[in-house]
Parts: sequence; structure tokens; C-alpha cells
Amino acid sequence: LMAKTKYSTEEAIPFWRDERVLRVLGQVIFLVVAVSFFYYLYNNMITALAAQGMTPSFEFLERTAGFDIGESFIEYVRSDTYGKALLVGVLNTIYVSIIGIFFATVFGVILGVARLSKNFLVAKLSSIYLEILRNIPLLVLLVFWYSGVFITLPRVKEAITFGSAFLSNRGIAIPWGIPTETWGSYLMILLFALIVSIIVSWRLKAIGERTGRPPLRILWVPLTFLVIALVGWFVLPQAPVTMDYPELTGLNFTGGYVFSPEFMALLSGLVIYTAAFVGEIVRAGIMSVSKGQHEAAKALGLTGFQTLRLVIFPQAMRVIVPPLTSQYLNLTKNSSLAVAIGYPDLFAIGGTSLNQSGRAVEVIALMMGLYLLSSLVTSVFMNWYNDKIKLVER
Repeated sequence: LMAKTKYSTEEAIPFWRDERVLRVLGQVIFLVVAVSFFYYLYNNMITALAAQGMTPSFEFLERTAGFDIGESFIEYVRSDTYGKALLVGVLNTIYVSIIGIFFATVFGVILGVARLSKNFLVAKLSSIYLEILRNIPLLVLLVFWYSGVFITLPRVKEAITFGSAFLSNRGIAIPWGIPTETWGSYLMILLFALIVSIIVSWRLKAIGERTGRPPLRILWVPLTFLVIALVGWFVLPQAPVTMDYPELTGLNFTGGYVFSPEFMALLSGLVIYTAAFVGEIVRAGIMSVSKGQHEAAKALGLTGFQTLRLVIFPQAMRVIVPPLTSQYLNLTKNSSLAVAIGYPDLFAIGGTSLNQSGRAVEVIALMMGLYLLSSLVTSVFMNWYNDKIKLVER
């Protein structure tokens, strides 16, 4: 035993040649170098700003902004602070991103399925659309959509009328609801409807797992919500919303709600551009499902729609969701191109704040942090959804 111990000690690898030690040591050295490099850049920036009497500070957010914003979902006047102006930009970016993600997903799924259609014309048209849109720069598309479509619409006095809606070069004016005194009570009814819909969805899922015949949750869950919402609407003593209709007054519209040409150009450009990439992702996801699954579904007597809903898409989603997350993040970040067509998003308002306040470092840091936060929130949600649908191996 003593001889064996002596032999093991003599043959032990020195720590400077041990791969485990070298691996950790390499990571420590890299971390020290990286931290030192960024500290040098930070210290250099602080020194340069201090020499100009501009010590980094976010106190400018409480100063008066002094500029107008064309579109805002909260009350804003030019006497408000830079902080509130940036908040308007954040809300505008979130608004166009959420709506864009929804419509790009719906349109993209239709395109992806259409490209695999057995109908030659449908498949070829979808293929042409996908190939063209994926190879056009988004900035060029946005500028064309704004200057070549929405700005060239008829003038206000010659607006195209669709019932109570108007379409002109000032945007799309539509009827809009104004909350009444019962709006607060109706919100509680909507919350109750949402809770009931979640319970119904859970019960339908349990029934499907027990019987092997999944109910059409995509139909029954929204229908449950709508029924409760409609019942609540008529039960209240006063309608929770009164309609306000747009009217042509002088050279503009009053009443209702007007979607500006800048907003419509940005939204439509983001949707038709991102939908092309979503369509390719959906097509690839569907093609990743083996042909035997199609044949098995056909042998069971399932229709084409049932096969797609019950067999193909549940398996394809495991392939679709990860790259789809990247497209959602791209759409949110691509919304910053709104500055080229005059839509007041976060980047546009941040640029104006930077020019007027002179706080370049602080404003850019805020914008990067807010875009990063939105990307992280989207990623967390999509990763959670991906974990819910991924294939669990036993």
C-alpha cells in the first residue's frame, strides 16, 4: 500500500499541466482582460465628459422637453419632461410591435401553408411573394410604402368613405369607443371572462388527454370569453362604451380615432416583411414532420384541416417556435426604422431628446436598455411556451 501511494504521488500531474486547472485559469484570465478593457473604456469616457463639464447624470429626464409629439397614447404636451416623452416613445414602440407580431404571425402561417398547397397557382404565388419580400431591404420597403402608397391617397376633402370610416392621405379615420361611467365595472366582467376562459381551456385539455379526441379549444375558449363579455355588456345599466364617429371638419377629421399614415406605413411594412420570414419558418416546420404522420392521419380518416391541426402543427411547433422567437425580436428592433418615415417611436423621440439635451451617452444607454428589456421579455415568454410544447423524452 505504501509503495502504491508513493507511486501515485510521483506520477501526479503538476497543476500547471492539469487541463482542469488550465481551463479555469483561462476563463479567469479572459474575464480579467475583458473587465479591464471595459473599465478602460468607461474611465476614458468619464474623463472626457468631465473635461467638458458633462458628468453623466439622468437628472435631465426631469427637465422640460420642449418639443411636440405627433402621436401619443397618453396625454403629452411640450411642457412635459424628457422622461414622459421617452415613455411616449416606449408605448408607441410596444403598440406597433404587438400588433405587428400578431398580424405577421397570422399572415406568415397562411403563407407557409399556402406554399405547400397542392394547388399550383396558390403554391407558386406564395413562393413568389416569399422570395421577393425576403430580398427587399426593410428600410426601402417602408419608404416606398409610405411615400408611394399612403401619402398618395386622396386628400381629406376627397377621402374614400367606407361606411363611417374615411381613408385619405391624413390616415384612416374610424369610429372609436369612449368609456362611460360603467367602464370600470365592465373591466371586472372582462377579467371574470378571462378567468372562466382559462378554466374552460384547462378542462378541454384534460378531456382531450383522457379521451384521445382533443376538443377545438381554439374555438370554444374565445367563444366562452365573447359570450360572457356580451352578457356583461347588456346586463350593465349603461353601455360601458359610447361610439364616437369621425367627421370631416375643415382640413382634418374630428372625433373617432385616426391611424396616421406614418403608423399605417410602419405597421404594414413590418407585417408584410416579417410575414415572409415567418412563412418560411412555418413551411420548414411542417416539412420536418415525417411523411408517415400524414399517411397515418389519412388512414384514420382525418380531414386535411384536422390533420394539420391535430397531427402536423403540434409536432411542427417544436421546430417553428425557436426561429419564430428571433423574428419577433427582429420585428421589435426593426420598428426603430420608423424614424425614416416620421413615426414617433422610441428611437425617433430618443434622437430628438439627444439633440436638445446634449446627453448622448445617457439617452443612447436608455434606448439600448429599453430595447434589451423588450427583447428579454419576449424571449422569456417564447422560451416558456417552447418548454410547454417541447417533446418530453422518457
